[in-house]
Parts: sequence; structure tokens; C-alpha cells
Amino acid sequence: MMLSRAKPAVGSDLQQVDKNKKKGKKVPNLDELLAQRDFTGAITLLEFKRHVGESEEDTDLWIGYCSFHLGDYKKSLEVFKLVNQQESCNPDVLVNLACTYFFLGMYKEAEEAANKGPKSRLQNRLLFHLAHKFNDEKKLMVFHQNLQDIIEDQLSLASIHYMRSHYQEAIDIYKRILLENRDFLALNVYVALCYYKLDYYDVSQEVLAVYLQQVPDSTIALNLKACNHFRLYNGKAAEAELKSLMDSASSSFEFAKELIKHNLVVFRAGEGALQVLPPLIDVIPEARLNLVIYYLRQDDVQEAFNLIKDIEPSTPQEYILKGVVNAALGQELGSMPLRSCPKDEGDTSAVCNGATEKCQRDHLKIAQQFFQLVGGSASECDTIPGRQCMASCFFLLRQFDDVLIYLNSIKSYFYSDDSFNFNYAQAKAAAGNYKEAEEVFLLIQSEKLKNDYIYLSWLARCYIMNKKPRMAWELYLKMETSGESFSLLQLIANDCYKMGQFYYAAKAFDVLERLDPSPEYWEGKRGACVGIFQMILAGREPKETLREVLHLLRSTGSTQVEYILRILKKWGKDNRVPL
Repeated sequence: MMLSRAKPAVGSDLQQVDKNKKKGKKVPNLDELLAQRDFTGAITLLEFKRHVGESEEDTDLWIGYCSFHLGDYKKSLEVFKLVNQQESCNPDVLVNLACTYFFLGMYKEAEEAANKGPKSRLQNRLLFHLAHKFNDEKKLMVFHQNLQDIIEDQLSLASIHYMRSHYQEAIDIYKRILLENRDFLALNVYVALCYYKLDYYDVSQEVLAVYLQQVPDSTIALNLKACNHFRLYNGKAAEAELKSLMDSASSSFEFAKELIKHNLVVFRAGEGALQVLPPLIDVIPEARLNLVIYYLRQDDVQEAFNLIKDIEPSTPQEYILKGVVNAALGQELGSMPLRSCPKDEGDTSAVCNGATEKCQRDHLKIAQQFFQLVGGSASECDTIPGRQCMASCFFLLRQFDDVLIYLNSIKSYFYSDDSFNFNYAQAKAAAGNYKEAEEVFLLIQSEKLKNDYIYLSWLARCYIMNKKPRMAWELYLKMETSGESFSLLQLIANDCYKMGQFYYAAKAFDVLERLDPSPEYWEGKRGACVGIFQMILAGREPKETLREVLHLLRSTGSTQVEYILRILKKWGKDNRVPL
């Protein structure tokens, strides 16, 4: 029964009694209720018998058993503890007590209780799972060797395969058991869950439908169906699948209430994350990861790092997320004023605040290594996340031709994904393919990304390289005065100058000179104005542009201006240009 999930009865016991009266049926006995897996009804019957003085010797054991299968592990623990204190207690109760500890996450207590109990197949299965929880590979192999070719042991083995991300191995075991036991319908849910983890969401839906046809109100199955809809469609479609479940007041919903709350946060793009996820961090493994994602989306990179820094990644998702957090933190440190680490300078008692060049390099290196580890693994190399990881690895190494090899192979899956297009366009531009880069940048719809300086600077460069300097200039004009607008102005001035687009280079250098009267900006403006004059002489610029050139030059206080102005004015008069 290890790691099984029982489906409790739906509806109140009073309703069941009323139905039985109407149909003229007698109240079922305990064996019948257990056979129907009506654990709520069984507990009601047992407690009633105890209340009227008809309880039997094993009544408490059955109450503990039924509570366990209803997911009420606290009540089950209380019952088994009381039974264990009795002198005539069966030693097998210790293993039952250990199973209850296990499901409450009290793994050390579970191991202690299990080791005190008699050897049995259930004890071996429990210790097998505990070895996995403790990451004890030696014990894991010992208990693995003790497993037999029986259904319970094979199901435990399949669950360990699942938790170690060996999804295909788990599927093979489940399918083999299903071939011999067609009535084990719940195994279809496990198979569907494995396919979900392998990103085969449509296949998962097909397998899941077999179970839902027979058990349409299963909380676990409906939740998985909702998760498939989230991956295949969107959060609204996923939430719609859970609506009937949330509207019901059944014990089935209570059984997985925390899981449903967690998933609704995901379906609603993080809404309510700070209220729902923190208490679930040690209950649902994905809760911590989703809280990290929430902080990343809120640009709170430091909080995301604090939450994930002590996690030793064991699954591809954990490696990827930890890589993303380290990359984000490294890039954030790169945009801050950095200083040398006091420890590097010999002060061993100093505390590093993380804002050092070495810390930045370390975070980026860790991210690159994690991405490479996932992308290069045999299980992930041909998956979409695996290829994204390799692209990210090469992005951090600034090997943009290699980045494009991987992104080109998956771009059809991300045509409308702003984050993908943002990285794809940057890689295109960095590789010198400015025409396609401009097209991809313009596909982005997110206002947050479109107001990001990286987006604006790369798009401006693409415009300039594609001979559209006026559009780059308009990007600057739409910005408010800030350090970023000053940087964009420098980019436009220098790139336009380099590309021979002297008119907009002169305008940019003129504004720069007004903001910072540096000789460097005067020299750039002077060169750009002379370049415009040369283009006028060559017939590549209209003569009327000479008036703007003169206006730009007059705003400078340099002694060289008068000499240049005299030459330009003389040429203008000789060529009848209205000045």
C-alpha cells in the first residue's frame, strides 16, 4: 500500500443512511465498507459501535487504518501511538506507525519506528523510500535488492523511478502491471503523470481519460487534467477544469486542498503567491520552486536567490531554476557599481556583501555550468528545456552562433513568447544578422520588455545597421531624461558615425555636448558635420541640410567653429543655398 492514494467516499454519511432507508437496504458491515473503500463510512460505523459498547479488540487499528487512507495522518498517528502503548500490542503496529510518520514528513521518526518493527515486505518498502529521502545510495541499493516481483514492491520501485526522474522506467513497470491487471484503473493516473513529466501532455490526457471515464470525480485525476490544460492551453482553461471540484464540499477535495491551492497560484500567474506558497514550502516540493519563480517575475532576484541557494539540485527543473537565478543575480551585479572583495585583499575577517566582480563572475559561471549540465545530459539533450539550456550556456559564453543553432531548432514552439523572442533577437543581433533581429524585436508585445534599456539599445542598433537611423533617433526622443537615455544617445552617436549616417550622428553628438561639454563630443560632432558636408557635395544629401549643420555648429563655443562656418557659408552662397 506504500505511497498509494485512496479515493474517499463522496457525500455525507447522513445522506448515505437516508439513501439506504429509502432503498430498504440494511447498513453495511465493516468488511463491505472496506471492500468499497468507503473509509468515511467505515470510521463512522466503528466509532458508533464503540460509542454503544460494541467495539472489538481491533477497532482502534481499523480507525487508524481508515484515517490513514483518508489522508488524515495526524489522527492516524494519534491512534497508532495509543495502540502501540498497550501491552498486548501487535509489533506490526510499529510499521503502520512508521508509515504515518513518513506521510507527515517526519522521516527520522519513521526510520526509528520502522527499525523497531518486525521484518516484513512493507517494512522493506518503507525503508527503501526513506533511503531515497535521505539520499543514502548504499541503503537504497540494499533495500532495492530485497524487493520481490510482487505488485506492491514493483509499485514502490516505480514510484522511486518517478521521484528520481526516471519516468520511462516507471511507465514500463506500470504498463506491465496493467497488462496483467486491467482492473487496476488507478495505474492509468500514474502513467499519465509520467507522460506529463515527459512533456507529452496530449498523451497524458488520453491515458487519463481511461480513468476519468470510470471515476469522474477523482481529485488527483482532475488536478492532473487541469495541469495538462495549463500546459496545452492557458491558466483559464486549467482553472475551469477545477471549478466543479472547488465548488464541491466533498472530502475528496479536502484530501488535496493544499495541492489545489498551490496549483491555482500557478494557473493565475502568481496571484496570491505570498499568501499560499510560503506555508507549503516543506509540504509540496514545487511550492519553493514556484515561489522562486514568483520573486524572479517581481524582479526580486536577491529574495529568489536566498530561497534557492541552499537547495542541492537533483532534478532538471531544479538545476534550470538555480541556473536562471544565478544568471539573473550575476547580470544584476554587472549593472551595479562593483568593488574588489576584501577577502581577496587579505582581510579574512571581512564579510563580502556579494557586490564584487568575483561574485558576479562566480554566479555567471555557476549558471553556465548548470545550463550545460542539463543541456548536455542524455535525458534532456533532445527536449525543449534541454536545448534552451544549451542556448543559455552559449549565451553566457557569448558564442552567439552556437546560441542560434539551438534556438533555431525550437523557435516554432515559441513564436508568440516574448521572453524567447527577446533572447532570440539579441542573439541574432550579436551575430550580425540585424535585419532578422529587428523583425523579431518588433514581435515583442510586453510593455515591460519594450521599456527595458537592453531592448531599446539593441533595437536602436538594428535600426542603424539596417539604415533606419531616424527610427533609432525616435526611440531616444520617447525616453525620459536619465542615465539610460544618455547611454542610448552615445550608442546612436557612435553607431551612426560608424555607419556614415552623419546627420543623426551630428544631432546625437550635439545633445551629448550640451549635456556634457567634453572635447570628445565636440570632436564627434565636428566630424559628423564635415561628413554631412561631404555627402552634400557628393549629392547624397539635399543642399538644404546645410542650414541644420550651421545651426548645430553655432551651438558650440570651440575656437575651431568660426573657420568651419566660414567655409560652409561661402559654399552655400556660391551654390545659392538659403542659409
